[in-house]
Amino acid sequence: MWNTISKSILKFRTLWIVLIVIATLLMSWQASKIELAYNFTRILPATDPTEMEYIEFRKLFGEDAGAMMIGWEDPDIFKLEKFRDWQTLSEELKNVAGVKNVLSVTNLVRPVKDDSLSRFQFVPVVGKPPGSQEELDRIREEISGLPFYEGLIFNKQLNVTLMVVTFNDKDINTKARMDIVRDVRGLAEAFGARNNTELHFSGMPFIRTAMMKMVSSEMVLFLVMAVLVTALILWFFFRSLRLTFVSIGIVLVGVIFSLGTLQLFGYKISILTGLLPPLLIVIGVPNCVFLINKYQSELREHGNKEQALHQMVAQIGLSTLLANLTTAIGFGVFYFTNTALLVEFGVVSAINVMITYVLCLVLLTITLYYMDVPKRRHLKHLDGAWAEGILRRVNHWVLHKRRIIYGVMVVLILVAAYGITKIKVVGFVVDDLPKDNVVYRDLRFFESRFSGVLPFEIVIDTREPNGVFGNQARTLYKIKALQTEMEQYSEFSKPVSVTEATRFLYQGFRGGDAKYYVLPGAMELAKLAPYLAPQADTSSNQMLKNFLNEDRSITRVSYQMADVGSVRIKELLASIRPKIDSIFPPETYKVSTTGHSLVFLKSNDYLLDNLFESLIIAILLIALVGMILFRSVWVILMSKLPCLIPLALTAGIMGYFDIHFKPTTILIFSITFGIASDGTVYFLTRYRHELRNRGLSVQQAITNALYGTGLSMIYTAIILFCGFSIFAASSFGGTADMGIMVSITLLVAMCTNLILLPALMYSIHSRVEDKEKEPAVL
Repeated sequence: MWNTISKSILKFRTLWIVLIVIATLLMSWQASKIELAYNFTRILPATDPTEMEYIEFRKLFGEDAGAMMIGWEDPDIFKLEKFRDWQTLSEELKNVAGVKNVLSVTNLVRPVKDDSLSRFQFVPVVGKPPGSQEELDRIREEISGLPFYEGLIFNKQLNVTLMVVTFNDKDINTKARMDIVRDVRGLAEAFGARNNTELHFSGMPFIRTAMMKMVSSEMVLFLVMAVLVTALILWFFFRSLRLTFVSIGIVLVGVIFSLGTLQLFGYKISILTGLLPPLLIVIGVPNCVFLINKYQSELREHGNKEQALHQMVAQIGLSTLLANLTTAIGFGVFYFTNTALLVEFGVVSAINVMITYVLCLVLLTITLYYMDVPKRRHLKHLDGAWAEGILRRVNHWVLHKRRIIYGVMVVLILVAAYGITKIKVVGFVVDDLPKDNVVYRDLRFFESRFSGVLPFEIVIDTREPNGVFGNQARTLYKIKALQTEMEQYSEFSKPVSVTEATRFLYQGFRGGDAKYYVLPGAMELAKLAPYLAPQADTSSNQMLKNFLNEDRSITRVSYQMADVGSVRIKELLASIRPKIDSIFPPETYKVSTTGHSLVFLKSNDYLLDNLFESLIIAILLIALVGMILFRSVWVILMSKLPCLIPLALTAGIMGYFDIHFKPTTILIFSITFGIASDGTVYFLTRYRHELRNRGLSVQQAITNALYGTGLSMIYTAIILFCGFSIFAASSFGGTADMGIMVSITLLVAMCTNLILLPALMYSIHSRVEDKEKEPAVL
């Protein structure tokens, strides 16, 4: 079959070139339309209870992660010129397209009762800009008497205030969010420059925008680095600029196809799909290495270019196909996670690994046909003394030191096993960012001053119309009790709820004195009730609408919380849930916890579970591929050890160096298992060829397979090691960890495939009673 393929490639080379050029142009056109993913990627399936509760919450109350915070810490906040400038900034931000509302210390309101209409009017605390410091001092005193805002907008003890900029819901998950964040930040930084002060930015719109900008810039950076690194290595190996440019050019065509595929499938550039272009370069170049090495070794034997090309395709085509298939499986199993983020990454990666393989096979064959026969100096690398020395020593170990090899492997496995016991499974919303990153630092600023910016919601369903205020406002008192219990957890901010709103309105009802910022008793609530009636167009009713559904049967208690990590969130929930159930009996109330923090927690656990399942599926599928080729369960089981041991060692290293299991790092295992299996395929394919086609003894077949594939495996390992190492430069901790861990894993996999795999094959044969030249197990 492969002889036929090689002949068709060369015979119809013009047609192949035309088809690939046309396809590349079409894919380039598609790739030119690719966009960044601005929406918040949903990881949980739509049927998951946590996801369903979150969707229902957003239907009732809108976006919970639509506010950007601007923090300002300065002992001179209430100095006249700075305060007036802060007020000007607040007004400027209101005029930014896409901004729905701006809340700051300069535009606070207080409720004043209107007895004639039985309603509240909300009066601005600050009207026009204050004209003197004395006037501003009076305003400051009035603001300090509004405890509703303390802990939400200002912190008197720390001289800290923040500005909450709320975005329109329709813009949160679109490209417009990038422009809004840019404009808001630009105006705020101009304020900081004018006043020689530092401002801090956070909130989910800001965090997501900052991370997407990093994804976009890093995709370009890693693409350039991948090209440069692989090009330098190729030139070092082959000492030929033409072969270097040809190889890089072919895999860049594969990159174009990957971006075009993303667009055709309706996908966008995310934190994972942004890694595709450099990944395909690093993974695709080894195809060229194996093909070129085979072509040049054939040329050195007989000097016939066309015959060398036929032999290259016929003998390397199958092994490279199987190797790329195992790599594609390593990516493709992410399809079974049922998570959009991973499904998109896995499907597009798997498809384009195979497309890149086809491009390498076809284009490299045609290009080599048109190129001159390489000069003798270009073939010297085939006689590399350093590689020859390594392979000679490895061959000696395999044939005569197998017990030592097995002993070393057992020790490594035991060391890795102990390291695995030290692994922690934990994730943070921004743990992918380095500690010195401004987004990370600013998030910690808000956590230390206001307890955090991540939404945490408690939704209370009374299961009866007007259940929040009815039955003598029993629910209001229960919410107060719950908030009292929540005060013991420093991870949560001051709440915003219907109870807090009622306390604020009661303060206004009693003339504005801060001592009346309390939840009144039943008799006083009865007096306040007419002012809280669901009348249209009243300011108090508009305020309460933020916390109630239409029939006032459901309400919310909103917190901001710190990024405490998935482990601590579980502990908090385990502690909070019994308190909720004791205050709100489940037979009467339905109380759910939701918000971005909870969705993240469940998403983290869901991803980890599914990625472990994906790894198992990858192992089974790759084993099935090997079964089809070798038809021996024992050989397949043993041949997986050289791929699994590097994974165990990597997991052990993660335990020793406190690298946590999280979605970005768990990706390592499926990806590296697929790539590590390439070396297994190359060696076993050549080993089988030496046994079956040439009728050699097992010992000679192992030696020939080592020398025949060893050089290319070493070259490939160096390319993969250096190629994946570029990701260590990422600003995202998970991506950097992935690059380092994958590099180490693949380097170890090269050693196990060159040393342990041949030793296992030799041992298996020695235990099989077979008098023929070809072992029965094969």
